[in-house]
Amino acid sequence: MTSINTKSRPDNRYFSPLPAQRELATELYHTIVDLPLICPHGHVDPQLFADPDYNFGSPTELLLIPDHYVFRMLYSQGISLESLGISRTDGGPTETDHRRIWQTFAEHFYLFQGTPTGTWLTDELDSVFGVHEKLSAKNAQDIYDHIDQKIQ
Repeated sequence: MTSINTKSRPDNRYFSPLPAQRELATELYHTIVDLPLICPHGHVDPQLFADPDYNFGSPTELLLIPDHYVFRMLYSQGISLESLGISRTDGGPTETDHRRIWQTFAEHFYLFQGTPTGTWLTDELDSVFGVHEKLSAKNAQDIYDHIDQKIQ
């Protein structure tokens, strides 16, 4: 398994390489880094925040099925929406095995390399769920189990 070295990722890794812009961005970042995140646009069901007994379901239900950035990328590369658990408008069959959907995602995770979605997912897996390995077909089920344990 490939380990992700999160210790070497500086806070300013997404800032401009231009010194003046980088300095200003760093200054601004340090003035707001500890403030709560308030965002009018989001992909998280507001019920998650309102209901203390909210059930996250499975890692697939939480991270994949509702994320149109994930399923659109995979669909653009020939992965059917049905195989990703996305409901059909005609009510036809879709994959319901969340482990199989997760496995498909992991087998194609390389497609997200160098994309904002890939950066977000990698950071989310690391900082939120403590997954310090690169997601792959080989470790997909172990990582699924790890996340599943965290959200129960």
